[in-house]
Amino acid sequence: METHEEGRLRLVKLGPLGPFANNSYLVQDRELGDALLVDAPQDGEQALDALAGGRVTQIAVTHRHPDHWVSIDALRSATGASVACHEADREPYAGKVDRTVADGEELAVGELRVRVIHTPGHTPGSVCFLVGNHLISGDTLFPGGPGRTNKPADLQEEIRSIIDRLLVLPDDTLVHPGHGDDGTISQSKREYAAFASREHPAGLCGDVTWEGN
Repeated sequence: METHEEGRLRLVKLGPLGPFANNSYLVQDRELGDALLVDAPQDGEQALDALAGGRVTQIAVTHRHPDHWVSIDALRSATGASVACHEADREPYAGKVDRTVADGEELAVGELRVRVIHTPGHTPGSVCFLVGNHLISGDTLFPGGPGRTNKPADLQEEIRSIIDRLLVLPDDTLVHPGHGDDGTISQSKREYAAFASREHPAGLCGDVTWEGN
């Protein structure tokens, strides 16, 4: 567990969780105690032990892949929190989703504001969440590369999302991915520049790394 505290913000990274080594994140107003939980992987209930006396009022899921939803029923039951995701990724979880979020929308977490950034490519409804200088990037952007894609067109869409929506953020923005270690936007810019400087096959997709492909 890693914790960042800046002003009213308390950001807790929980992970690795479950067989896919997922990360889950608490975004909490330190004064009011209200918290947003991002993603619900296996063992996601561990987030409740990290609340420091607060309560989860909202759960937001970055995308539709099952490893990010495993504990959603247990967490809803334990917290009574509403569940949100992007409309394009509502299925197959429509019965568990209370509302959808859109690009540019701000989620109120106590007095904090968390901005939704729609970054399609890994899935059609993949979203990232920005609070202060912290970007929760789901499976869109990792230190070292983009999230896995199944088709070349998906990779190209994901790269456009990263360039247009994420790499425009300040260099010191911390990147907190859905799996693995954290990074920074400046690191991702350097890595992507190395990737962009080379020719790539038209059919490139799958597990792509900025420096290895």
